[in-house]
Amino acid sequence: MSVVVPLLIGVLYVLLSSLIPDRHRRPFNAIMVAGAGAAYLSGGGLGVAEVLFASVMAFVAYRGLTSWRFIGLGWLLHTVWDVVHHLRGEPILPFDHNSSFGCAICDPVIALWCLAGGPSLSTMTGRLRPRRAGAAP
Repeated sequence: MSVVVPLLIGVLYVLLSSLIPDRHRRPFNAIMVAGAGAAYLSGGGLGVAEVLFASVMAFVAYRGLTSWRFIGLGWLLHTVWDVVHHLRGEPILPFDHNSSFGCAICDPVIALWCLAGGPSLSTMTGRLRPRRAGAAP
């Protein structure tokens, strides 16, 4: 269950984000990855490294305003930060010991979608639909 729920959260995030109109989808996700970069600041478990990480993520998010690859990179960087926090016992949510572990499971799902260009739900379902025999590709 500790893996299934974070995977479902990642899928839900992707599905909901894919409903955002194309012109707003990438900027919205750039803002989200910037927020993820600052998520550990209040705990300060890694000292000044938290500020350095947030600064790197701010740059990545800025580049993400025009590039899905940077947004995907940001989610992968956040995954690594989640793993470090989980191993140190400094969870993202102080009241939930496994919250960083869950975040490390959820984030790559989002990253994969971003690295695929953040397609809309209709584009994703069109890719999944089997083609009829004799239909043009």
